[in-house]
Amino acid sequence: MNKQEKVNFVINTLNELYPEIPIPLDHKDPYTLLIAVLLSAQCTDVRVNQITPLLFAKADNPYDMIKMSVEEIKEIIRPCGLSPMKSKGIHGLSHILIDKHNGEVPQSFEHLEALPAVGHKTAGVVMSQAFGVPAFPVDTHIHRLMYRWNLTNGKNVVQTEKDAKRLFPKETWNDLHLQIIWYGREYSPARGWDLDKDIITKTIGRSTVINDYEKSKK
Repeated sequence: MNKQEKVNFVINTLNELYPEIPIPLDHKDPYTLLIAVLLSAQCTDVRVNQITPLLFAKADNPYDMIKMSVEEIKEIIRPCGLSPMKSKGIHGLSHILIDKHNGEVPQSFEHLEALPAVGHKTAGVVMSQAFGVPAFPVDTHIHRLMYRWNLTNGKNVVQTEKDAKRLFPKETWNDLHLQIIWYGREYSPARGWDLDKDIITKTIGRSTVINDYEKSKK
């Protein structure tokens, strides 16, 4: 297969496996999505979905969030890890949303990335999932799979994102980044990986990755 055929194979396979694409993080609007994505840094989505109902019961909008202290927020989100940084970020960005954006989550990468504790990946998730703007936020699953599939050199997530955007049509980005995350969790995990179940890597995977896998099984 040439590169274009590989890309088409990935898109077609993922569309067959995930015709309906669930959103991993529970939320009801752009603000609750932003907070959930921020909490998901170095924390599983399952854990985040257990914690956000507790937080949002007290504050599901920036006006209520700033009525809480940073310490109160930290206590609730502690199980998600990095709670000192995340609680300051949530409190701080809520203030900024009120002061600069009329309490609304801004619909631009520039304004989102200017918020405390919000990086490029978080901004990309919000832009794509809350506002439908084409984005390709790269998490660990996408980074791992793009390398396994020989579609990027795997040097860093910045390069992986550039390669993904170059290879895949823009209209597929918002669905595709979610489909790849689900595929990575179900069929191509970092640990406990079974190549026989991983049809995409088995079909188009990087030869060194497949060879290393085969050696590890001997």
